[in-house]
Formats: sequence, structure tokens, C-alpha cells
Amino acid sequence: MTSAAPQPLARRLNTPVDTLTIGIRVEAGGRAALTARGELVHGCAQTLAKALAELPPGTGRVDLDMSGVTFMDTAGLSFLDTLADHGRRHPVRVTATNWTGQPRRILELAGLDTTDPLHPPAGGTGPGLSEPPVASAVALERAERLLQLQAEVEQLRRAIASRPVIDQARGVLMAAHACTPEQAWDILRETSQRSNTKLRTVAAAVTEGARSDGPPPPEEIRTALRTAIAYSTGG
Repeated sequence: MTSAAPQPLARRLNTPVDTLTIGIRVEAGGRAALTARGELVHGCAQTLAKALAELPPGTGRVDLDMSGVTFMDTAGLSFLDTLADHGRRHPVRVTATNWTGQPRRILELAGLDTTDPLHPPAGGTGPGLSEPPVASAVALERAERLLQLQAEVEQLRRAIASRPVIDQARGVLMAAHACTPEQAWDILRETSQRSNTKLRTVAAAVTEGARSDGPPPPEEIRTALRTAIAYSTGG
């Protein structure tokens, strides 16, 4: 039987991309069921620490559901350290389960158990956070792969941040030249390649140039844009 209604704890991280929200449900018997949603990035460990500090006295177990976490970088390891440290200091049983998607892959690259990185299964080879990892060639290789993955994720993050202006530019081209969404995308990409300009910069120039008081695109973009429109629409 649940002893109390869910107690939502919302903590906004000081990042421009996303937030981390931790919800708490305290059950009979002293079990606290935590639900994390958002991203494990800079500041996530502090968010968790504040949530743990608000648990009622007598809490004997903390189970953290990670299924709502969509992104994780190396700050997520500090997040797990904070949870493990809470379990050692009180002491209480702590778990972090239901990892999916990109965060699960990060755990794999870090050599942690993806079922519950705080408690690897008996006889397993994956290091848990309760034990210091053993330095080895495998660990070093995993660390290198993790850095490579972080670089890929950062590129994806920049692409996602550019998406709104690119979609706006596609809308401008579709309205002005009666082209399909696919043709509008081809025009932007072709213009970017021909003018040796970043796609986001091309999109911003197209969007700004469509406003009544907006500046026209730079000459090299205008030239490449005309060629790309003629090539893609047959005009």
C-alpha cells in the first residue's frame, strides 16, 4: 500500500538544452521510488542530491527508475556516484534500473552493468561503482570510445539546436517556389555545399531575407541558392 501521494521534485539545471526532473513516491515500509526524466548533464548530481536530502527519515530503500532519461554524458557517472554515496552513508539499499537508448550505451562503453550499474550480478565482469575500477587496456579503450561518443553526441546536439531555423527556411522555400519539403531540403543542402557555408547559416540567411525588413543573403549564398533552386525544381 502506498503511504503517500507522489511528491514531485522538479529541479531545473542551468543548461540551454534540457532539464532533469526527479519525482518521488514514498511507499509503506520506507521505500522511496524515484523517477528521473530528462538528461544527465552538468548539474544532474546536484539535482539528485537535493532530491535525496528531502527523503523522509526512516527511508530504508531508494529505487531510481531511469527509463525517462534520454541522454547522458560523463556527468551521469557523477550522478551514479551521488546515489551510491547516499546508500553508503545512511546506509540504505539503492538501485538505478531501466536504462534505455543512449544512456544504456554509455554504461556499456564505461564497462558498467546496464541492468543496475550500482549492483552488478554475482560473478559478472562489469565493475560496479561501489568498487574502484581496475585500470587495464580494456578500460582505457572504453574511455577512448566514450570520448569519441561524446564528440558524436555534441555534433548531434548542435544539429538539433539548428533544427528550428532550418525548418523555417524550408517553409520559406516551399512557399516561394512551390516545392516539396524534400526539394526545399535539397536546395538548402546544395546551397550550403556550393557556397561552402554551414547549413544553419544558409537557413538563417534565407529566413532573415524573407522578412520585409530583413537583409538579403550574402552574394555567395544568393548565387548558390539560385543555382540550387534551378537544379532542384527544374526552374
